[in-house]
Amino acid sequence: MENITKEMTIGEILNANPDVAPVLLEAGMHCLGCPSAQGESLEEAAMVHGIDIDALMEAIGKL
Repeated sequence: MENITKEMTIGEILNANPDVAPVLLEAGMHCLGCPSAQGESLEEAAMVHGIDIDALMEAIGKL
């Protein structure tokens, strides 16, 4: 699996590993297919949604 970083867009992350989708949904990111998912980084999306990026990265790392 490609390394997932918080600088990657959600689209890039899902292309690299679709198994990340349930983790993102559980964290509160329900718009995985919206245009923002292709243009903003995971870190930016986490900030917009009020999600702790470090906790999210830890959850993704457990996959």
